[in-house]
Amino acid sequence: MISKGCEQCAKGGKMVLFVYGYCDQRDCFYCPLGENRKNVTDVYANERLVESDEDVLTEAHRMEALGTSITGGEPQEALERTCHYLSLLKDEFGEDHHTHLYTGITGGRENMRRLSEAGLDEIRFHPPLEQWGDLHGTEWEEILYIAREEGLTPAFEIPGIRPETEFLEFLDEGAAEFCNVNEFEMSHGNYRRMQEAGFELKEGHMSAVDNDRDAILEVMGDHPKVYFCTSVFKDAAQHRRRLKRMARTVRRAFDDVTDDGTLVYGKTRADPARFVELGVPEEFYTVKSNHVEIAWWLLDEMIDEGDLEEGEIVEQYPTYDGQVVERTPLA
Repeated sequence: MISKGCEQCAKGGKMVLFVYGYCDQRDCFYCPLGENRKNVTDVYANERLVESDEDVLTEAHRMEALGTSITGGEPQEALERTCHYLSLLKDEFGEDHHTHLYTGITGGRENMRRLSEAGLDEIRFHPPLEQWGDLHGTEWEEILYIAREEGLTPAFEIPGIRPETEFLEFLDEGAAEFCNVNEFEMSHGNYRRMQEAGFELKEGHMSAVDNDRDAILEVMGDHPKVYFCTSVFKDAAQHRRRLKRMARTVRRAFDDVTDDGTLVYGKTRADPARFVELGVPEEFYTVKSNHVEIAWWLLDEMIDEGDLEEGEIVEQYPTYDGQVVERTPLA
């Protein structure tokens, strides 16, 4: 089963809103947060550091976001801020802008009520690993029913560390709507702790951990309300599709969009007057403060025919900071 939030994420349509970097679950050896996100109060919309509400809305419009996922740290530990952004997004984009939140604490009824009133649609709980298998009769079972009573869709989202049938029981009992199992991964933020815990990278993979994935799929994979999200899909599909959505929104008439969602164009420091002399249509180039950006194929042709002396082909991300991926000189 794929939830509405996951469907939007698979399309690259989910903005990731990081609201708070602190978390009281300090013994999660697999926490993936890097140094720039862990134990900070900064807010990020995708990769953009947020300094105002307008930054959040601009980023959402930039990628034509279908919805937003709220993450941290622990979003419930910054509840007022979290609710503020939920309301902001719902007010801007309407009720169809689907929102879900990741949390490692139960929070209680008052939190569930406030989140629901602010516009949260779906809440995904991640109980501490040491409690897996013993969740029935605890606050983790209770919060699933409370969340539903307050108008939220309750679910589990867990790392694929080991198979755990208790999550399937919650699904069969109707307490949780679905359970997402994320392929166990190493990141820059956790690889030392992961290695200390005895885990290593899977051969030929950049992030997937060499653990018993087959056992998890055998025990949990056939359940209709379980979705196993692979590291390859997250990296190669979700991220790339989000970039493509951005690229289609921000591209200029002369920018090419690659299969990876990057933008490609030409750049030269030639005198802008030269383009007027050569009769280049205005839609094929734009003049910057100290250079000209132009359709890459046209620049290549102009240099090849001797109309211009120098230039380069630039490939960059469509993100707000425009990080350059590659520069290819033309001469």
